[in-house]
Amino acid sequence: MRKYELLCILKTGMDTEKVDQAIDNIQKAVENTGGKVFSADKIGRKKLAYDIQKSRDAFYVNFELEIPQEKIVSFKRTLKLDENVLRNMLTLQKKKVAVASK
Repeated sequence: MRKYELLCILKTGMDTEKVDQAIDNIQKAVENTGGKVFSADKIGRKKLAYDIQKSRDAFYVNFELEIPQEKIVSFKRTLKLDENVLRNMLTLQKKKVAVASK
């Protein structure tokens, strides 16, 4: 399995319980694909550069997770169908290479 970083932009207008529920739904979607969530960092509410679905601001959450490579497409589809997720960006975490200095 590979490690990924997922940035999700969630709708505003939700109270803290609904935001936590949306984060739990994303974590359950990862677990349903056979993956693991290592961390879920709530970045907070930020102003958007442009309106998305008539929203001027949104709630940002950053996940560090591990998903089997063959399940990525179905996981992205699950995120796209989630009504609380405005946008998402899934990136592969590259392995850190130690550089020896002289």
